[in-house]
Amino acid sequence: MMIKDHFEHKASDYENNNSVKKNVNKIAETILNEISFNKEMRIMDFGSGTGFLLEGIAPFVKEITAIDVSKSMSEQLAKKKNKIACKLVIANIDLTTAKLYDKFDVIISSMTLHHIEEVKCIMQTLYDLLVDGGSIALADLDKEKGDFHTSDKGVFHLGFERDYIIKMAKEVGFKELKIQTASKIEKTHGQFDVFLLTGKK
Repeated sequence: MMIKDHFEHKASDYENNNSVKKNVNKIAETILNEISFNKEMRIMDFGSGTGFLLEGIAPFVKEITAIDVSKSMSEQLAKKKNKIACKLVIANIDLTTAKLYDKFDVIISSMTLHHIEEVKCIMQTLYDLLVDGGSIALADLDKEKGDFHTSDKGVFHLGFERDYIIKMAKEVGFKELKIQTASKIEKTHGQFDVFLLTGKK
């Protein structure tokens, strides 16, 4: 499961978080280097928040479905819907429990997996939501000691070992898997690496 409303109180300030923006911009750049998008594609942003990641991808695709459990985050995204450079569909749902009857060419995600308890289950869900030949581009924290978050509320994993993430993706059927460093987050108490996992159905 994923802790609902964990980000509700953060939504109003999230848009002004330059550290988050910098990290997500680097993730978006890495995704654009790995995935060949085109203007016919319909993609999904899993754990879309206020839309930092999808803003970087939007100019290159036809439509993005933004999925997030946080109502307030989705509301912040809705406020700038007209500024997004493609058609945007916002779905305020918990993908760990709700069914989504749709198919996507690509599923992107930034810093969401560590907030989900059952990683293999969500990998299976993402696999099922892709068209044949579709791609994933999932970014998250490398394994850390628990220093990244100021609170452990809503945090099920202190980042991930890369071999573990590849194993989970492979077990549900993903192929052509690749993992690389997408960003490094600088905090006063340390540096935290962020990986990007890509693969195909």
